[in-house]
Amino acid sequence: MFRETDVDGWFLEYDTERAGSFEPLRLVPRGKKVVLGLVSTKTPVLESKDALKKRIDQAAKYVPLENLHISPQCGFASTHHGNRLTEDEQWRKLELVVEVARETWG
Repeated sequence: MFRETDVDGWFLEYDTERAGSFEPLRLVPRGKKVVLGLVSTKTPVLESKDALKKRIDQAAKYVPLENLHISPQCGFASTHHGNRLTEDEQWRKLELVVEVARETWG
């Protein structure tokens, strides 16, 4: 898929173990971007900043760090019922994404 699809990058969900390892990223062509959906929008539990950075470092073994990005794994209302997060919990998760991105990429 990575080599056969002519796109600038991919948004991939990596917020749970179900997503598997980053090893398939070895097939991403040079220069393509990968947005790692590391922050869950389905649970109010705030991820650890250190754990997110560790996951980014793991992905950087397969894709250069300058081609990686971080985001929530999906929208905060990924079902018609929405997810069980308060507005404040959603904002905290978005702030965490921004903090990790600034600390990782400057």
